[in-house]
Amino acid sequence: MLGLTLLAAGLGTATSPASARPDRLGGEPVVRTQEGAVRGVDRGDHRTFEGIPYAAPPVGDLRFRPPRPVRAWRGTLDASAPRSQCAQLSNGTGNATTVEEDCLYLNVTTPTSRHPRPGGRPVMVWIHGGSFLTGTGGSYDAAKLATQGDVVVVTINYRLGPLGFLAQSDLTAEAPRLGSGSYALLDQQAALRWVQRNIRAFGGSPDRVTIVGESAGASSVCANVVSPTARDLFDRAIAQSYSCTTDVETLPQAETVGAGVVEEVGCAEAGDVAACLRAVDTQTLLEAWPGGRMVAGGAALPQQARAAFVDGTANRVDLIHGNTLDENRLFVPLDYGTSLTAEQYVAILTRTFAAAAPTVLDRYPVAAYPSPIIALSTVFSDANSPLSTCEHVDAYQVTDRVRGTRVYAYQFQDRTADPLIELLGDQNGAAHATELPFLFPGLFGDGLSAEQESLSDAMVEYWTNFATYGVPFGRGLPRWPEYRSPRDVLALDIGSAGGIRREDVAAASNCAFWASLAP
Repeated sequence: MLGLTLLAAGLGTATSPASARPDRLGGEPVVRTQEGAVRGVDRGDHRTFEGIPYAAPPVGDLRFRPPRPVRAWRGTLDASAPRSQCAQLSNGTGNATTVEEDCLYLNVTTPTSRHPRPGGRPVMVWIHGGSFLTGTGGSYDAAKLATQGDVVVVTINYRLGPLGFLAQSDLTAEAPRLGSGSYALLDQQAALRWVQRNIRAFGGSPDRVTIVGESAGASSVCANVVSPTARDLFDRAIAQSYSCTTDVETLPQAETVGAGVVEEVGCAEAGDVAACLRAVDTQTLLEAWPGGRMVAGGAALPQQARAAFVDGTANRVDLIHGNTLDENRLFVPLDYGTSLTAEQYVAILTRTFAAAAPTVLDRYPVAAYPSPIIALSTVFSDANSPLSTCEHVDAYQVTDRVRGTRVYAYQFQDRTADPLIELLGDQNGAAHATELPFLFPGLFGDGLSAEQESLSDAMVEYWTNFATYGVPFGRGLPRWPEYRSPRDVLALDIGSAGGIRREDVAAASNCAFWASLAP
């Protein structure tokens, strides 16, 4: 369904989406959605509408159920600031602990240009990362994407931790077709349906929607790309730093994890386990959760993504995906500390690669790197993780098989970028998440240098032109070819370090070597 059109300021007649102007209330813009009016904030070159509910609060009896429609409201909703993030425990990266479950809100950023595109602007829907444990859409300032790219940007919340991913046999029995553990994925799709209903009212086109995400958000993008229940909700997809062919948990595996949570929170002996789980206080649930991810086995995600790409059942959408050069310079120091010794490096590779460890040590000798922790991070960034370059190269080759779609691949390589967490001093490198401030300035770090601003401008142009035209290009920028081989990957770097160029990342990361070790 199409959203309601705006009313022209000062007039009582409806206008077309291409020429629509928001009403004004107290000097601020008002947009009429199908559920009710929302009052945002005029910020000069863009407007924001934050904290808009897209589904009913998933509380009480709605906990561990698919999202339900939001109830319409009377009057005008104050959309001047984000609403609560979804329940989560703080992990030290800026998001505070909250036990609030009324959290299914989204935020819209739209340019104030007087010359909207005919038919509406392209729409980019951002799905945040955070290991499916933390994060919120309200943290991402989308002003640069919206104004430089002339697009409408929607950032969303979705249920996290056990509230978004707990699978359990009694919960599955309540909804045998969907299964359990897919609440977060269904939340994301409810937000995409809100976009289909309402985005015309904000000057956007429901016929040109691109979903974008990083890390867990990229895993979400990949899940939606192959989800039958997401069909026709978007047209293009960008997955940053997660491989679209990495297996997720199966429903039986996830239900085994869920059984442990049931035991931990004291519901194992309850006569009605599902009711008991809905009555457990939020903090207890969060603390009992060992971690989880998307669950394959229900109607929303019936099979693993790789299988859906191979058998052609994946949704036919054009795709950009890629990674950072040094993904694991974030995770390896967190897992092993920063003072790893050469002896520990050898021991870890021996445990990890068993009989192949001497061959790996010969290819990655510790003496070739500034420190053992950099050596280990390089091994895991090249191979052996869902974020690794070789895993991504494999994914490019698999996703490129879907007939009638285009695939584009990149690698972010700016080793001077600010890290999400300062761990390795001047050796942080192009670690996981370092590309985010180039799309969302101010997200973390000390700001961008002049060279980085130029790279940021280029990335925004590539990303938003892909959302607009289905092809990532930029005026005066290097051509980004469709993926046909590892030589078609676009390296994204500052000018003094090589700039933007095509690079064979498979050769740089020894992917043929890693393939030779596969059983």
